[in-house]
Amino acid sequence: MKYVVGVDLGTSAVKTLLIDQAGTLHAEATREYSLYHDKAGWSEQDPEDWVAGTAGSLQDLIVKSGVNPEDIEGISFSGQMHGLVLLDANDRPVRRAILWNDTRTTEQCREIERTLGDKLLSITRNPALEGFTLPKILWVKQYEPEVFARASHFLLPKDYLRLRLTGAKHMDLSDAAGTLLLDIAAKRWSEDVLSAFEIPASYCPPLVEAGGYVGAISAEASQLTGLSSSTKVFAGGADNACGAIGAGILSPGLTLCSIGTSGVILTYEADASADYEGKVHFFNHGKENAFYAMGVTLAAGYSLSWFRNTFAKGETFDAMLEGVNDIPAGSNGLLFTPFIVGERTPHADAKIRGSFIGIDGSHTRAHFARAVMEGITFSLNESIDLFRAAGKTVDTIVSIGGGAKNPVWLQMQADIFRANVVALENEQGPGLGAAMLAAVGSGWYPTLDACGEVFVKRARTYYPNENTSKKYEQLFRIYQQIYTQTKEINESLHAFRS
Repeated sequence: MKYVVGVDLGTSAVKTLLIDQAGTLHAEATREYSLYHDKAGWSEQDPEDWVAGTAGSLQDLIVKSGVNPEDIEGISFSGQMHGLVLLDANDRPVRRAILWNDTRTTEQCREIERTLGDKLLSITRNPALEGFTLPKILWVKQYEPEVFARASHFLLPKDYLRLRLTGAKHMDLSDAAGTLLLDIAAKRWSEDVLSAFEIPASYCPPLVEAGGYVGAISAEASQLTGLSSSTKVFAGGADNACGAIGAGILSPGLTLCSIGTSGVILTYEADASADYEGKVHFFNHGKENAFYAMGVTLAAGYSLSWFRNTFAKGETFDAMLEGVNDIPAGSNGLLFTPFIVGERTPHADAKIRGSFIGIDGSHTRAHFARAVMEGITFSLNESIDLFRAAGKTVDTIVSIGGGAKNPVWLQMQADIFRANVVALENEQGPGLGAAMLAAVGSGWYPTLDACGEVFVKRARTYYPNENTSKKYEQLFRIYQQIYTQTKEINESLHAFRS
C-alpha cells in the first residue's frame, strides 16, 4: 500500500494526515504552537515553531500508523494565508512572522490605495486589507528599518516550512494571490506593484502551481521528520484553496462554508472574468487555471472559543453548547456580532468590535451560546448575500470545519443560508486538499476532479426549514444594521484600548 501526507499548517496548530490510494485516512497527528500578541491588534508566530511542530507531528504520524516511510510517496501542504516571513540572505527569519489576523497595518493600507489607485483592483483583484502581506512588508520597512535592511526576500508560512524540508524556495499561485503583489489573471508578480513600492523582484520567490513538484525531502529533513528522502514534495496551496479541493469545490456551481479560527464562504470561478468590485476576495484556485471568490469572517470559530474561554473555561464545547437546541431561532431576541478582532467581509474594518444586542434578564448562558453561533453564521451569510446580489446561484453548500461537527449548527446554516448544506463523511478540511495535491502529483489520478470523486465522500444533507428561514431572514436584516449603528461608538472606544 502506498500513501501520501497532507500537512495543514494552521494558526494554532499543525495537523498531518496519512491517506492511502483509496482516500482512506490511516492516521493523523497534531502539534500546537504559540501565538504572540505583544500589543493590541498584533499577532505573530515564530517560524521555527512551525518547523518543530511539523517535524514532531510527522514523527507521531509515522509511529501511530506503523507504515514504512518508503511507502509514503508524496507530501504537500496547506497553509495559513498572508503571513509575512522575512528572510536574510541565508534563508533565516529576521523577525517573527506577522500573521493574517494582525491588524496593525491600517496606515499602510491607505498608502497602498493612494499609490495604486484603480490599479489595485484591476491587477490584484482585492482591496488593501490589514491581513494581506504587502501592508506588512511596508510596516516593517517603515517601523523596523534595521530589520528590513537585513531581509533579502519573503515567503508565506507554508512556503518557509517547505523550504526547511527541501532547501528550495517557491510560492504557489493560490497563496501568492493573497499578497497584493500578484497579477491574478496573468499569474505573475506585478511589476507595477513592485516598482510602486520600490520592492525588488528578487524579494519574490519563483511561482508554481499548487500541484507543482518542487523537490524531495532533504537528508537533514529526513532525519528531523522520519520521512524518506525519496518522498516527493509538491508545492501545496493556501488553506482556503486546499479546503475547497478537500471539499470537492472543483467545478462551477459549488460553494464552500469553512469554519475554522476564521470563517470562509467560497465559490468556484472557472475564469478570471467575474468582477465583484473588491467586495469579496478573488484568488487563484489550487486547481490549475481556476479561481474562486471568497468572503471572510475574521473571528468565526475564534468567537466561540473566546466565549468558552471567557464564560465556560475548562468545559468541552459539547458541555458549553448543552441546551442550545432547546433555544428557539433568534435566541429570544439576542444578537451577537463576531467583530471581536475587527471584520473583513463585507466591512473591511480593523477598529469595529463585537456586540451582544438585546440582552435581558431572561437570557441564560445557552441563549448567549446560541446567539454566538447565529452571529457567526449571519456574518458568513453576508458573503452569500453578496454572491447572490452579483447573480450567483447558491443552493448547495458543502460545510467543513468546526461548524460541520455540530448537527445543530449545520441545520442553522441551512436555515440562515437558505440552501442545502452538505456534511462530508471524511471531513478533513485543508489537510485533505493538500493530500489530494500530493496524490495527483504522485500519479495516482490524472486530475484533481478524478481524485475528488474518490477522496471526497458526502454524508448527510441538511435542508432549510421554510418557517425558520423566514424568521432568520428578518433577523439577518436587523443584524446587518448593527455594524453601521455601532461603528462610531467603536471608533470612539478605540482610543481606550491598550
